Amino acid sequence: MVRIDRVVTKGGDNGETSLGDGTRVSKADQRIEAMGAVDEANASIGVLRIHTRNRAAEDSMLARIQNDLFDVGADLCVPGTSGDRLRVTDIAVARLEAEVEGMNAELPKLKSFILPGGTDAAAFAHMARATARRAERAVVAVDDVNPVVQRYLNRLSDHLFVLTRVFNENATTDVLWVPGAHRS
Repeated sequence: MVRIDRVVTKGGDNGETSLGDGTRVSKADQRIEAMGAVDEANASIGVLRIHTRNRAAEDSMLARIQNDLFDVGADLCVPGTSGDRLRVTDIAVARLEAEVEGMNAELPKLKSFILPGGTDAAAFAHMARATARRAERAVVAVDDVNPVVQRYLNRLSDHLFVLTRVFNENATTDVLWVPGAHRS
C-alpha cells in the first residue's frame, strides 16, 4: 500500500523527479512525459464519469479503467519489465477486448468515419480517447517499457471509441463524416 506522508517535498524544484526505483531524472525525460500523458488520460476519464452517473455499467467500466491507469503509471515509473514491482498484465488487455466486443455486438455496423461529438457523454469520451492515444504515442517513445502497457493503451482507445457510440444512444446520434462536405 502506498503511504504519502508529505505532498510538498521540494524534490522537484530543480527540474528533476524520482522514478519508482529511486533514479533521479529530468522532468523533461520521455518516461516522465509518458507518465504525465497517462495521468491526463485518467483525468479525462474522471471528467467523462460526470456524465455516467446514471449509467451504472459504463461507470463501473470506467472506474476500473481509472484504477488500471494508476497501475500503468506504477509500471511506467520503474524501468524494465521484471522485478517485484507492479506490472500490467495481459489480463487487463483481455478484459478491455471482451468489453469492446460486448459493446460493439449491440451496435449497428459502421458505414462511415465518425466525427467527435454527439451527446455530452460521447463528446467527453472522444476527448478521453484522444488523450489515451496521446499517452500511447508517448509510451512508444520510451525505451525499456513493459510491452503490455502499449497494448493496454491501444485497446483503451478502441474501448473509448466504441463507448462513444454507446453514449450516442446506440449510434443513432453519431456525427458521421461526409467526405468533402466542407467544400459545399
